[in-house]
Amino acid sequence: MSPTRLSTVVLDAQDAHELAGFYLRLLGYVVRAEEPDWVLIGPPDGGTGLSFQTEPEYVPPVWPTRRPGEQQMMLHLDIEVDDLDGEVGRAVGLGATLHDHQPQDDVRVLLDPAGHPFCLWRPTQPVG
Repeated sequence: MSPTRLSTVVLDAQDAHELAGFYLRLLGYVVRAEEPDWVLIGPPDGGTGLSFQTEPEYVPPVWPTRRPGEQQMMLHLDIEVDDLDGEVGRAVGLGATLHDHQPQDDVRVLLDPAGHPFCLWRPTQPVG
């Protein structure tokens, strides 16, 4: 067994609890821990979590390219779905925005309410 393991990925936002609420509804996760400026959510049956921390000076990232003086995208979440169009509609209904730039037919790039890019995708061929 490895002496280290990834426990969570942390996303900054103006309001950690608001952004956590979006991902709770999108992913069907549960709250595992919370503090006034931090929330940890994760799958109900265990596994790697997703955390959010309030950063008052948070600036949304820019994607697909960095423009001078704007926050560069550092990471994005890939979320596998069975029904791409249906899940895009559901995500938009929860507060996401469909990005103007869509580079692939089997992937949709969206922005969460804090402006973080994330991708909904469906496999075009069996994975594994």
